[in-house]
Amino acid sequence: MSRRLAKLFHGRPRLQVGALLAGPAGWLVVGYLGSLALLLVASLWSVNAVSGELEKSLNFENFEILFDEPVYRDIIGRTVLIAALVTITDAVLAFPIAFYMAKVASRRTKAILVVAVLIPLWSSYLVKVLSWRNMIGGGGLIDWVLEPLGLSGPGYGNVAVWLVMSYLWLPYMILPIFAGLERIPNSLISASEDLGAKPFTTFRRVILPLSFPAVVAGSIFTFALTLGDYITPKLVSNNQFIGNVVFNNISNNLPFAAALALVPIVVMVGYLLVARKLGAFEHV
Repeated sequence: MSRRLAKLFHGRPRLQVGALLAGPAGWLVVGYLGSLALLLVASLWSVNAVSGELEKSLNFENFEILFDEPVYRDIIGRTVLIAALVTITDAVLAFPIAFYMAKVASRRTKAILVVAVLIPLWSSYLVKVLSWRNMIGGGGLIDWVLEPLGLSGPGYGNVAVWLVMSYLWLPYMILPIFAGLERIPNSLISASEDLGAKPFTTFRRVILPLSFPAVVAGSIFTFALTLGDYITPKLVSNNQFIGNVVFNNISNNLPFAAALALVPIVVMVGYLLVARKLGAFEHV
């Protein structure tokens, strides 16, 4: 049997690659794309208002509710807005850190900084969120620091969600940008300076275009993770986000939860199409 298989694959590189990728590709199709297909089908079901039983007749009732009811439009808009703000905040904070790590720091300092960025990822998600909850709550650390200035912390709300999520996902933005900046040859930056370009011009015309795909890669992480998170909004805010509504409806209205869960997927697909239009993936 082994000899037959060896003869079958001998001299056929395409067949060899196909056999190696068959398992992962099959898992992707069945486990991921299959689950998305089931999610789409479930979103077209409904729940009987009287008996509470699941009715598997296909209809668009759940999507009509999503777009007709102002409360759900507000929830979707709030979630997308916070996700965008978190992504922009992390990009602004991450770029100088990643640039220093990639182009300025010595090898030893770079290793220390990489470890410092990775350390938060090793601690529990809940521990980090609860720590922030204690800091931003009434009488917390932020209130204590701002009290001499006559100010107070943000308390629980949208600002708290923005701050906590910006902290949580910052490493996911730093690492891709750091990897992208490391691939930029130092000779290009030196050549720009030799030709008389000012630092800002070098950044705008050389560094930013070459690192743009890395920024987009990091933004995909931060944007997607914020869209789907439901624990942070529950702990540091009284406002509803997409993840909270999906979680609350899974047990009693699965079709509606499935319909709402499709919204972040559609938003991410649209985001990727825009990024592709802007040429973010041309040099990946």
